[in-house]
Amino acid sequence: MEPILQLESARLLMRQWRDEDLPDFAAMCADPQVMRYFPAPLSRLESASMIGRVRGHFAEHGFGLWALERKDTGQFIGFTGLGMVGFDAPFTPAIEIGWRLARQHWGLGYASEAAWTALRCGFDRLVVDEIVSFTADSNLPSQKVMQAIGMHHDPLDDFEHPKLDAGHPLRHHVLYRINREQWLQTLHG
Repeated sequence: MEPILQLESARLLMRQWRDEDLPDFAAMCADPQVMRYFPAPLSRLESASMIGRVRGHFAEHGFGLWALERKDTGQFIGFTGLGMVGFDAPFTPAIEIGWRLARQHWGLGYASEAAWTALRCGFDRLVVDEIVSFTADSNLPSQKVMQAIGMHHDPLDDFEHPKLDAGHPLRHHVLYRINREQWLQTLHG
């Protein structure tokens, strides 16, 4: 499959990563507020390594986490995209949708706008049957984005994240799902 290197929404360009994204990306991933629902902020080296893994995912699967750029300013603001879930769980194998935005761009609807565009790509271009998203049960902002894009939560799907130790405060995760039929209903409903 030809890689999907770029998507667009009304206000955002979802594009491939550039080397010059690293300083802003590393600053975002070092921000304790941005990373409060993750085990720890990332160092610059860990951020660079993540960009490398994202590029590798695009090379292997033809899709991944697109860098987000505001059309009006050209500013890098974070990422949104689709990825293969990288651990075993009752719902895997699966494709997940995820996002992370720099704090100064919160509350402006960018996460939902970009996530909606990524869902459209998943269902229209990749022709997947279902897309999932998950987060720590305390991460209400991300759960609101999941709800805003039409995803559904069943508490019976919640799980303990296998990459976090027992007793870790972020280990309990909620799982949201949306399938092609639900997405079409959201489009036309």
